[in-house]
Amino acid sequence: MELGIAGKTAVVTGASSGIGRGIALALGAEGVRLALVARRRKLLQDVAGEVTAAGGPAPVVIECDFMQADAAGRIATAALDGLGTVDILVNNAGGSRSFKLDASEDQWEEALTLNFTRQRQITHRLLQQMMERKWGRIINITGKSEPEGINGAFCAKAALHSWAKGLSREVGKYGITVNSIPPGRILSEQILRNYTPEYRQWQSEHEIPVGEYGQPEDIAKLVCFLASPLARYITGTVIPVDGGLRRYQF
Repeated sequence: MELGIAGKTAVVTGASSGIGRGIALALGAEGVRLALVARRRKLLQDVAGEVTAAGGPAPVVIECDFMQADAAGRIATAALDGLGTVDILVNNAGGSRSFKLDASEDQWEEALTLNFTRQRQITHRLLQQMMERKWGRIINITGKSEPEGINGAFCAKAALHSWAKGLSREVGKYGITVNSIPPGRILSEQILRNYTPEYRQWQSEHEIPVGEYGQPEDIAKLVCFLASPLARYITGTVIPVDGGLRRYQF
């Protein structure tokens, strides 16, 4: 299927490893010009090298810590300076934050900033130039809606879902779509760090209908489709990619 996104431009946050890296490689393979954002410059440069080695356009590398107060402005300015315009924004950066009942305000503020506030700020800094050109794709990599306890990231991702739905209703008339993808168990640094091989094997056999953890490419393929003109009529949605792990109906 010809996606029609060759020559488009995209910002991918959290692009240095895991899901973000997989998305960057997939978009690059489709001929998308990329701005890659993360904290670790060396890993970003490695991903950029992989993109070009596979025949994709040379990406712009933007080293930035999301927790810096001016992060959103720095990222948007650097992306526009490097690419000229931004057609596609993939808000992928984030991280789990499991809390006890006595979690501090600083802990909550960090979780919400990392998993909601910066995504919202970057998006709004890039929206106007999308609206002027009557085309844009905003894709948020979010999180599950079945928290087993208090997790600052899940709370922030719920806010992201709500914000994205509302935003989709405001910008649809400009040819801009806004969608969210909650990953299931996708193999990444966080998954390998947080779950033992024994638990991953047990969960694959007992809780995931397709019988295995997913790969970053499983997310990346949906991102490429949602970023394309073919997905023009899909907006305001939350589409899990989880091998059937989640039990909610929609």
